[in-house]
Amino acid sequence: MDRLFLCWFLLGATLQRSSEDVSSPGPVLDSCEGDVLLLLDSSGSVSNYEFSRLLLFAAKLLRPFSLGYGHIRVGLLQVSTNPTLEFGLDVHNNQQTLQKALRRVSQLKGDTNTKAALQVAQQLLAETQENVPKVLLWLTDGVQPGDVDKTMTELKAKGVFVLAVSTVHGNYQVLKHAVTPPLESHLFCVDIDSIEIITEELREAIIRIICAWRLCMVQVTTHSAVLQWHPLLGKHTSHYQLRYKSIREMDPETRRVLPGDSSWVELTSLRPDTTYTVSLQPVSNQRLFDTLHVNFTTLADVSGPAIVSMSDRHPHQMRVSWGPLQPSHVHRYVVEYGAIPSGHVHTLVFDNQQNSTLLTNLEPGTQYLVTVSAHHFNGRQTAMSVRACTEEPLPALTDLQLTTSQHQEVQVAWQAHHEGLRGYWVSWEREKSLGSSTKPSSSFTSIYLPPASPSTQLTVLLARSRVCVSPIYSTGRGDRICCTAETDKAV
Repeated sequence: MDRLFLCWFLLGATLQRSSEDVSSPGPVLDSCEGDVLLLLDSSGSVSNYEFSRLLLFAAKLLRPFSLGYGHIRVGLLQVSTNPTLEFGLDVHNNQQTLQKALRRVSQLKGDTNTKAALQVAQQLLAETQENVPKVLLWLTDGVQPGDVDKTMTELKAKGVFVLAVSTVHGNYQVLKHAVTPPLESHLFCVDIDSIEIITEELREAIIRIICAWRLCMVQVTTHSAVLQWHPLLGKHTSHYQLRYKSIREMDPETRRVLPGDSSWVELTSLRPDTTYTVSLQPVSNQRLFDTLHVNFTTLADVSGPAIVSMSDRHPHQMRVSWGPLQPSHVHRYVVEYGAIPSGHVHTLVFDNQQNSTLLTNLEPGTQYLVTVSAHHFNGRQTAMSVRACTEEPLPALTDLQLTTSQHQEVQVAWQAHHEGLRGYWVSWEREKSLGSSTKPSSSFTSIYLPPASPSTQLTVLLARSRVCVSPIYSTGRGDRICCTAETDKAV
């Protein structure tokens, strides 16, 4: 699978779950040392099913590691109205007790107070050893996480690597700014029923952080590369000397000085299909460090869609975007999409200046295969495919009743499905007086009501005013239902 997706929406066959998934042993990674703090969303926005699946995923992800002092220490902090430390980093020194503890975790429900939980996490990780890598793994549905940017930035500034796994209805913009680059290996947006398929990829990302003090190449494109290493130095007393050069004898060597608190760097303006050698020398007045080395080869320059992503998903439509545009090489783009496994394939053709389109008239709750092909002037074609699923249709209100109580006042009552409900949006036509000598006019008014308010009293309505109520869910607004209110005009 192409590693250039900013955030993957991964769908696949649901793997069978059993008690063996939690308790069966795996190969032990004895060479790893570091702290892994799980930040688990335990709020009411996470369904019981999602919560149990996240716990099973965490258990399988951590099973191969050797635990305890000098190895990997694991803690679990739950996010709710008030953060709860399920167990600290010093509690479990073997897999048997860790796996048993993960099976016993109960969901707290309540609000998604991620900010308060991050403050606790910040304190916990500050109290650990300074010379070992630290990882904060955020497991969440991503719904209304709150203002986390400042605390996440402070954690990363102190050398904490932030990784995140979110279900597909998460706030991608918040998650993108929260994690430590690169996004391709540190941020996963995945359907909860297919979460197992990212286990190996996420575990490898953790291994790259905590299992070796080495220079790692975590992303390579045609013209850039991202290097990552465990922070070895302090911000004010040390620095890094970075040198890199292609193997071509005539190319000059590039030198850069990086701050002591750096843990990654992006190399840009590289040649396609070229091998580079890189050295990173930690410089400190307190001790000597070995120079870190790595070699890598940039990708060949292929004129075609390097990134294909899906967004704006709704029950009957979703948007596909691709890039980068290369009008000097590509004549046109062809988008083909159809329901999996055997739906009719639709074809759309676009010129070389367009990089997105809205796919419409789709079936709700259906998985689609979308392929974007670049047709080149020289007759060559390159293509990339992704899988994406439309949203399930959001339940509408089951009933709406209007009762005239007195002059220009109406009692509005309704019934709704409560699962995932976030509130109601009520709108109506209201009389707006412009003065005693002026004929009254109308204006539309809307209010938000919490989910515990299945009725409200509306006042100053026009005769035959249209009243509409829409349910609001965590993934969007359901279809509205409207009625006409018959009110009497005052004489």
